[in-house]
Amino acid sequence: MTELFRDKVDIALTVNGEPVEARVPAGQHLVDFLRTSLGLTGAHASCEHGVCGACTVQVDGKAVRGCLMLAAQADGAEVWTVEGLSDTAEISDLQEAFVARNALQCGFCTPGMLVAAKELLSGGGVPSRADIREHLSGNYCRCTGYEAIVDAVETVARARAERGTA
Repeated sequence: MTELFRDKVDIALTVNGEPVEARVPAGQHLVDFLRTSLGLTGAHASCEHGVCGACTVQVDGKAVRGCLMLAAQADGAEVWTVEGLSDTAEISDLQEAFVARNALQCGFCTPGMLVAAKELLSGGGVPSRADIREHLSGNYCRCTGYEAIVDAVETVARARAERGTA
């Protein structure tokens, strides 16, 4: 075992609205902490290089790659996973649109796509299809061809704008 993982760091953060205190290996990635220590397996550890987006979570209101952030860097932060965003119903309309448009197929990329889409739509308004594609470009999907995903995000953006809840 290297020194990087032998050394431990105390952290205190909020995860999905709940305070969490833990002692973690200094080199442990946030996604691994969430999955192994907290049992929050929605964010997937996949490429481990920040390229695929499967590990996307929200930290202090921003979508981040959980494989590129150390758990120790989240000390004092507010972290939301797809589970927490689902439990609060913040993304229920996005989830429904993904189902309606068949934008989730195998489902592996879906949690990261939902967190990234939530971030995009939190700015309000109706982004163009090009803007949606650009914002989601860091999230890989090998099943859908992206059209259904873009359709789902656009549908939710339009519905929120019509309701004035964007």
